[in-house]
Amino acid sequence: MNESAPQVIKMYAAREEIYPREIKGKYVSLRWLFVWLTQLVFYCGPWLQWNGRQAVLFDLGARKFYIFGIVLWPQDFIYLAALLIISAYLLFLATAVAGRVWCGFACPQTVYTEIFLWIERKFEGNRSARMALDKQPPSFKKFAKKTGKHLTWAALALWTGYTFVGYFTPIKVLGSEAFTLSFGPWEWFWVVFYAFATYGNAGWMREQVCKYMCPYARFQSSMFDKDTLIISYDKERGEPRAPISKSKQTTGNGSCIDCSLCVQVCPTGIDIRNGLQYECIGCASCVDACNSVMDKIGQPRGLVRYTTEHGLVNKYTPAQIRERTLRPRVRIYTAILGLIICAAAASLYLRTPLKMDVIRDRGSMGREVEDGMIENVYRLQIMNTSERGHTYQIRVSGLDTLKQVTADQVVVAATETKAYPIRLRVAHGVGKAGSNKIDVELTAIDEPSLHVKEHAVFIVPR
Repeated sequence: MNESAPQVIKMYAAREEIYPREIKGKYVSLRWLFVWLTQLVFYCGPWLQWNGRQAVLFDLGARKFYIFGIVLWPQDFIYLAALLIISAYLLFLATAVAGRVWCGFACPQTVYTEIFLWIERKFEGNRSARMALDKQPPSFKKFAKKTGKHLTWAALALWTGYTFVGYFTPIKVLGSEAFTLSFGPWEWFWVVFYAFATYGNAGWMREQVCKYMCPYARFQSSMFDKDTLIISYDKERGEPRAPISKSKQTTGNGSCIDCSLCVQVCPTGIDIRNGLQYECIGCASCVDACNSVMDKIGQPRGLVRYTTEHGLVNKYTPAQIRERTLRPRVRIYTAILGLIICAAAASLYLRTPLKMDVIRDRGSMGREVEDGMIENVYRLQIMNTSERGHTYQIRVSGLDTLKQVTADQVVVAATETKAYPIRLRVAHGVGKAGSNKIDVELTAIDEPSLHVKEHAVFIVPR
């Protein structure tokens, strides 16, 4: 070898195609349970009806969010913030207890990859058949299988994009527009964009998203400790490895027969026997695969299993591992999460579905009108966030002789915002020159408990 020859360091390695092998087991069944649950919620959500309207609808045009019996407005942004905080703490708690369990069982990337892989198997066959098909020269049979697969992927992706947009545009309206292809520009954009993202991520990129695009894989280790459940290979029991034919002839070999089945079923293509790696999404397919092999060769299960670092080193029993789950970090996450959920729920329960802003007309300061009265003009910005229309009684107070010239009742329909002008007057000589505090109260006639009071200022000319 010529030592003076320049060495080439490759900064990029081409992606090697991964062909995950199909396996059966309790963790695979659990993952498919989450696939069904999440997709039933997602695809059926826009079709649910509540009080004659779509049960879950984020109407950005009208600036109203409908979630079953709750109607949220932009002023209720605090509840969205609380939901995001709750979701984050749930993720932190789940990670501290069981590692990347979210990634392995409920993450949309995992869910749609499982669905797309199932479609791929239906068209192209099992792992060996798919590998052989990709090595074959072009042929009509290969073209037909590939075309059928991609058309099915595209149809599912478009339906997914259509469903996603159905959470923002009423799904029935969207359906009628779909038949005539009369989507608006933004509807076209989001249907196609979401469909393309689903098709690309689940059909083509797959493990690339988990390994390189998802930031969670990079910072997950900050939430791990030695009592976090992770998928581990029991090296003490499994080594040294030997094929089953040799392990029967010699003694002193470990339980691992080096069948590589744990690698073949891994959706990210890693070897769990090399230890915990950031590419591992915690799907436990390798656990099911190894357990099936142990059953066949008459060895106890658990060579690859869910355990903790402490549990593996100290040989803890499952009961001891569960006992160490309630450590300080988990208790802190649970306590904070419980407080936030209770506070958000209490605030939502006590929330008054009526809001009012009193805005004084700045174009006309206090002015003198007939009979020597002083008049101020206001606009009541009334927001009825309930799904029932109400007739409201307007009452004013704070100054002697203060009276309302305009009608003292206003009708506001369900989930309506209404601007209602009122004129208030006081007798000349009442109140001090300048600003005087007054109160404006709004009460539903048919539901007296529904009321709100706001402060305002009455201007008396100097």
